[in-house]
Amino acid sequence: MAFDGLFIHSFLKNLSPTLIGGKLTKIYQPFEQDLVLNFRKVRKNQRLLISANAQNPRFYITTETINNPDVAPTFVMVLRKYLEGSILQEIKQVDVERIVNFHFSNRNELGDEMQLILSVELMGRHSNVILYNADDNKIIDLLKRINPDENRARLLLPHASYELPPLLPGLNGFNLSLDQFNNLKTKYPEPMDFVKQFNGLDGDDKKEFAGYLEDDFTYSSLQTFFNQFNRPKGYILQTTKHKDRVYTYLPYHLELNLIYSNDDINKTLDDFYHEQANREWVKQKSKKIENIVNNELKKLKKKIIKLRKQLDQAENSEGYRIKGELLNAYLHEVKPGMESIDLPNYYKNNQPLKIKLDPALSPARNAQKYFTRYQKLRNSIKHVNEQIKLANENLDYFESIQTAIDNADPQDIDAISDELINQGYLKEQTHNRRRKKKISEKNLNTFKLNDGKKVLVGKNNYQNDWLTLKKSDKRDYWFHVKNMPGSHVILQDSNPSDEDIKEAAEIAAYFSKGKTSSHVPVDYVQVKRIKKPNGAKPGFVIYTGQNSIEVTPDEQDVLSKKI
Repeated sequence: MAFDGLFIHSFLKNLSPTLIGGKLTKIYQPFEQDLVLNFRKVRKNQRLLISANAQNPRFYITTETINNPDVAPTFVMVLRKYLEGSILQEIKQVDVERIVNFHFSNRNELGDEMQLILSVELMGRHSNVILYNADDNKIIDLLKRINPDENRARLLLPHASYELPPLLPGLNGFNLSLDQFNNLKTKYPEPMDFVKQFNGLDGDDKKEFAGYLEDDFTYSSLQTFFNQFNRPKGYILQTTKHKDRVYTYLPYHLELNLIYSNDDINKTLDDFYHEQANREWVKQKSKKIENIVNNELKKLKKKIIKLRKQLDQAENSEGYRIKGELLNAYLHEVKPGMESIDLPNYYKNNQPLKIKLDPALSPARNAQKYFTRYQKLRNSIKHVNEQIKLANENLDYFESIQTAIDNADPQDIDAISDELINQGYLKEQTHNRRRKKKISEKNLNTFKLNDGKKVLVGKNNYQNDWLTLKKSDKRDYWFHVKNMPGSHVILQDSNPSDEDIKEAAEIAAYFSKGKTSSHVPVDYVQVKRIKKPNGAKPGFVIYTGQNSIEVTPDEQDVLSKKI
């Protein structure tokens, strides 16, 4: 039910006391459709995430550490000019709509007090964040500027007057009186028809409300349903199709299984959206490099198919030699100007073999042409094999990049971009140069096994090289999935137990291309047996003396060990 009108009404009961009266100290836009507003109140910082993402528009206080971009977009510069240092006076929802207004008080350059409103509209693909002046209703700026041809209902550009979007008519269940209830019930005696007259409810809310009225079609039942939104808690429930949903109340008339509950609805939201938000942000940030990786993978796969055909043709080139020999053996039967001839093949019991000829060439030159083609194909075998090996190495490399993207947090994408720039696959933007950050243990994924031993996991090829070749002790144990892309995993112990090996192998399998597979083979060996060949691409190493174990990674079990 996330962020329909009733959800917002309920959530603001929790959010408003936390933020109102707070000073807005920092504003940044880490991703194209996401803003972070840092409020300072009672000597504590609260980071409010506002997302106008079409699939999951939302806002809540997050504990997620999100990097501040080096270059601030225009909208953020405007927000900083008008809102930074201002005090949040009020948070108001427009009726029970998906529109929330944050009211700020600030002073302009002349010292005069200004009343400003940051309006957050959570309307699917029409979601937006709009800053306007409360005194004259003029839009100062907005996250998404909309061309008038794309939206004729209202003008969404700076200096235009702010207007509410077109809203559907409907009733507010929190304000409905007993007389209004009785009149409405007379007009709509069927519970679902009655429910459809109310605003702010998504499909699940309507079913749940109708269930209340089917049990007891009274004003008291209506009050019971709506009053629970004034006492919000956090619930995550799972549908019969194993999809998780978040609620501020516990529904009884829907086919849902409770998998998590928390008195703090904000913490529930932060937990619920953590992985989802990370995927969204990684997708936004990695769009350019994913296009490069996908194009390279397609090209390499086509190239390997073509090279294998060439190799197959070269390895089956004996037919050209045989045809040349037969032409030389029966040269007297070949007449100038012939286009083909059938000759007995003494390699196959003199069965006739049809041989094509070039009428412009002499019989001897036709025979020589077959020998030349045969020799050329035989000589190409070594070169084609080398090309196939090189193409497969490049294919493995780009699959390792794709696996790194799949396992990345948003802040890891810059390191992957730097790698592609250094390898010559991506051109560095001169206007957007940033200082390269040194790799340290805090960049890695860190896990603690059941007996307390530490496991470190690289999240990209540079981290993998640093972890294996520089960070780890030679006596530590190194883990990697067998014959597929994956992270380097280091178990910091020189004498691990069988259980330690199994747990570390499960982590290695999870952070690999085989994370959703069962029976994933994982190699493990002491770091002293790992070597990096000269000139090898980032992340590529060779090793000897390894052992192997088959494991099935379990996401919940692996991530529960993360620290």
